[in-house]
Amino acid sequence: MTGIAGTWPLIRLALRRDRVILPIWIVVLSVIPGSTVSAYEQLYPTAAARASLNAGTGSNPSVAVLYGPAFDLSTPGGWSAWRYGSFLALFIGLFAIFTVTRHTRAEEDSGRLELLGSAVVGRYAALTAGMVIAGASSLLIGVLIAAGMAGAGLPAAGAFTLGLAIAGTGLVFTAIAGVTAQLTEYSRSANGIATTILGAAFLLRALGDSTPSASWVSWLSPLAWPQQARPFVADKWWVFLLATGVAAVIAAVAYRLVPLRDIGAGLWPSRPGPASAPKSLSSPWGLAWRLQRGSLLGWTAAVVVMGVIFGAIADGIGGLVGDSEQVKQIMERMGGTQGLVDAYLSAIIGLFGMLGAVYAVQAALRMRSEETATHAESVLATAVGRAQWAGSHLAFAVLGPVVLLAASGLSAGLAHGLRAGDIGHQLSHTLAASMAQLPAVWVVAGIAALLYGAWPKLAVAGSWTVVAVAVLLALYGPVIGLAQAVLDVSPFVHVPKLQPGTEFVATPLFWLTGVAVVAVAAGLTTFRRRDIG
Repeated sequence: MTGIAGTWPLIRLALRRDRVILPIWIVVLSVIPGSTVSAYEQLYPTAAARASLNAGTGSNPSVAVLYGPAFDLSTPGGWSAWRYGSFLALFIGLFAIFTVTRHTRAEEDSGRLELLGSAVVGRYAALTAGMVIAGASSLLIGVLIAAGMAGAGLPAAGAFTLGLAIAGTGLVFTAIAGVTAQLTEYSRSANGIATTILGAAFLLRALGDSTPSASWVSWLSPLAWPQQARPFVADKWWVFLLATGVAAVIAAVAYRLVPLRDIGAGLWPSRPGPASAPKSLSSPWGLAWRLQRGSLLGWTAAVVVMGVIFGAIADGIGGLVGDSEQVKQIMERMGGTQGLVDAYLSAIIGLFGMLGAVYAVQAALRMRSEETATHAESVLATAVGRAQWAGSHLAFAVLGPVVLLAASGLSAGLAHGLRAGDIGHQLSHTLAASMAQLPAVWVVAGIAALLYGAWPKLAVAGSWTVVAVAVLLALYGPVIGLAQAVLDVSPFVHVPKLQPGTEFVATPLFWLTGVAVVAVAAGLTTFRRRDIG
């Protein structure tokens, strides 16, 4: 038996299990750039508006922290590559990490890989299958991005340079996830290490892109390579070869680590637990806290860092739009009418609300993972009731976003207040605007609870689909001019903007909260009436 024996059946099994999630990721990441190319002509219809945008944004280091360097914004291709390149690189990195971990370390967590290993499955088969799926999907996303942009009328050379550079970033993080899957014993730890590396890469990119005297630092980050390839400007297609080479070296390290550990174990030995469990673990609430606290603390630290970065660059956001009245109108639709800084802060706070929704779904779906791992069955065999067990996890889906939004609002308001010299007003204003996102987040969490309770097999795919639809409508719906009836599908569209000069209307918040309460109650009711497993 060779080391990769059984790889193809594992790939087919993984594709079967990811038949919903995988297409969603691929479609979402590949469709956005091509579908928004036409917006450039509407946003910047004159040469003067494009020159103003190019001059203002290209010299603004604060904007470079968020979007990367602007090499040429006088063409639709250059604008699209600058506007979406850094975000696509970030999201394809997350996609690669989650995909590889799900089909390698998570399979060992559940014991399924050990069961499969008793058949004709080689030692390297699982790692190969996970990396092939993530790598091939990254390449497919890159090709579809290129085809979509070329189909929209942009130069093919620039389109394929951008598509391949983004695919190359996906390949690098595929290999990085392959290494982290060998280090720890648990999938959450492997994901945590890989996403920490992704966060460090983001900071390196932001530092290099915003500091002209240290621009070489950007080349240390795979997230910067799609921008550094300069699509539609210089078309440095060889950046894809650089990414492929780096990915090959890191992947070789991952394969070298595989035989150095046992199945189910990591290279980093886990610490033995105490001889006796604390009293807190004798209740479902204590157990839920033990299971969910790591994720909550990690998310909180991440949003605090993001809040500080985004808050600190708020004052320089004026250079983003130049003299385009169309862009100002769109920013006002997204954030209000009292200036671009307020609109920017409102958009950023909306982004934190969406991140809160992602965390809420992740916390709610912990019930599903506990059930499929048969851990829930053991707990429910005791005197613990179903509502009590489910409620202990849903508490994190409901209250966890409160912590995240408070932390993000405080950090962004404090950073912006220090730069603007008005800490008291900016802190309270940003915190209030951030907390107003909660009802929309609770709606998403409530739908996840309902899907888990009523249709558990659809819970994972359905919940993430809800998040994806809500985020896409809120982020790109106003830009591409979707009808208000379509935008209203997203709960985040109904959140009132807390800005000077605008009248605060609390009615939508009460309606959103009511919808969330009904969804959670329906989820708990249906969960009590169905079979476990």
